Amino acid sequence: MVEYLVSVTTSTAPQAGSFSSVGVTLIGTEGVSPEVILGSGDSPLTPGSTCACILKTEILLGTVVLIQLRKQRVPNFPDLDWHCQEVCVETPSGEKCCFPCNKWIQSTDGAIELCSELVSTLSSETLPILRDHRARELQAKQKIYRWRTLHEGVPRCIDMTSLEALVPNLRYTRQSPSTNLHYLRGFAERAESWGSFQELERLFNLNHKDNTIARYVKSHWQEDSFFGYQFINGCNPFMIRQCRHLPPNLAVTNEMLCPFLPEGSSLEQEMEHGTVFLADYEVLEGVPANRLNGRQQYLATPLCLLHCDQQGELKPIAIQLQQHPGPQNPVFLPSDSAPDWLLAKAWVRSADFHCHQLISHFLRTHVVGEVCCIATLRQLPEIHPLYQVLMPHVSTTLQINIQARASLLAPGGVFDKSSACGLEGVSALLRRATERLCYSALCLPEDLQDRGIDKLPHNYFALDGLRAWGAIKRFVQGLVELYYPSDAAVQQDSELQNWIREIFVEGFLGRAESGLPQSFQEREELTQFLTMVIFSCSALHAAVNFSQLDFDLWMPNCPASMCRPPPSVKGAVTMDDFLSWLPDVNATCSILITLSLLSQPARDYIPLGEYPKERLFREGAPCRLMDALRKELQELRQQIEERNASLELPYPYLSPDRIENSVAI
Repeated sequence: MVEYLVSVTTSTAPQAGSFSSVGVTLIGTEGVSPEVILGSGDSPLTPGSTCACILKTEILLGTVVLIQLRKQRVPNFPDLDWHCQEVCVETPSGEKCCFPCNKWIQSTDGAIELCSELVSTLSSETLPILRDHRARELQAKQKIYRWRTLHEGVPRCIDMTSLEALVPNLRYTRQSPSTNLHYLRGFAERAESWGSFQELERLFNLNHKDNTIARYVKSHWQEDSFFGYQFINGCNPFMIRQCRHLPPNLAVTNEMLCPFLPEGSSLEQEMEHGTVFLADYEVLEGVPANRLNGRQQYLATPLCLLHCDQQGELKPIAIQLQQHPGPQNPVFLPSDSAPDWLLAKAWVRSADFHCHQLISHFLRTHVVGEVCCIATLRQLPEIHPLYQVLMPHVSTTLQINIQARASLLAPGGVFDKSSACGLEGVSALLRRATERLCYSALCLPEDLQDRGIDKLPHNYFALDGLRAWGAIKRFVQGLVELYYPSDAAVQQDSELQNWIREIFVEGFLGRAESGLPQSFQEREELTQFLTMVIFSCSALHAAVNFSQLDFDLWMPNCPASMCRPPPSVKGAVTMDDFLSWLPDVNATCSILITLSLLSQPARDYIPLGEYPKERLFREGAPCRLMDALRKELQELRQQIEERNASLELPYPYLSPDRIENSVAI
């Protein structure tokens, strides 16, 4: 008889253990062992424990390449899930090999197979038994993870409507620290407008706590310079672009705008100099508005023209609230009455709320992450190096998005009950945004350059974002070069090509005009795409998610609905009227409760640059690349802290200590 020493280690988490036993089978290049049972009797599967036994076979198995595990329920005991850390084998010759697991195993899983700690692409896999294992794994996962069309014209999502269908390994178990919502609850029955700014201040004073940015917002929200600042450093830095030629539907003239430009200059000259910018909310055109508290709500589609002055401040110089010019669609100017101008800016901020929440936040981070997660599960086996690189960044998106579709974006959810863009509007806006979404807009350097804002003064989102993008890209480039020695190796990886093809078809709906790769021909192409995915699910999500409560806590700065239609004439608004346009009390507090929950970082979040070390990042070149990434992020953190110390309003959202590895909430 031939003897193999087999040891099974349970993870150290308090609930990792199980009353069950586990059957272990060794699969080698020369044969398969009988099954041996561990975890019974005096050696239960307790957290942090290692159960070992001698497995006897009649023949040498050759190289052990797979471990088969089968969790078996013990009669009269609860069938608890078990979290296995790894299985190790010592062969008769004394050779030791480890098979990482690091996953939850259920009795209903049947037999699961573990590969050794080595990773490989399909083209570099020489053993037929392991090539067959890869194919079986993908076939099994494709039966579990299926695509679903939720809204026509919108990226497809996971075909699951509740978390019960999601395996434990993809459930998000980290909890955010409890948020004190005591001072926001209790307003559900107050379906009326705010009575005064004093009422809003009373609410704000019991909720801002030590939020210095929210206090700054409250003090400066009416100022033109702060209004412009939010287009580059607020929670939605994606709406403005340099304006070299006026759009034909913006009814402004040089004579109208000269008073707000440098003396002796003209609008044409300023556009030639690159100091004029446009925020165009055309994507909201035709999106149906909601009814709240029995009253019709309203959406505008503003065009907002801004100018970067000689001090580097970005200020609005003209606002047209609807896309089609005409006598009932006046252009508002800084020289108009204070109530008129403030209300025009509030309409822009309200439009920005919907574009931020549903496009910049949900579509560009959550949806992109989910699409890439589903494709990764379906097309890349766990032993593939890119599976190991990507899953720490995208795995949480399934649970979060399932929950969002069942609550925030469902009947009775916050968009249904508290936002001017109701459920019908959500579908329409996501569809229109998907039609306009292009790959270059998801790649930060190209997006900033294309919009002409990469060199805009005081654009801290651009400065910090480009540094984070560069650090991620250098890390990814090193990994790509490690596992793909040539462009030909990229082209020959059929699993990789199936992966990007599925993302193109299911996520971008086969839209060639999106510019998304349909296949990868070069290592640089692959590097760029992987960088985009990781950046979108980590740094970008931090920028658009963690900032939202800071800028929205003072509700007049970012109203989620408007209760009266846009003004069709000038001079009819007074400051006493202003509050009647803003959201009702209950809608305000419902939105703030939601943003309070969304903007809280997880208690035990995993920072960008940290990866599990049971397989790809256990040692060697990948570990050195990870160390270099962490070092670069630490240097970035120090630079941001030194810069922020000199700013009246710091920009902390891309500081690496706030960037989670994944879309955590």
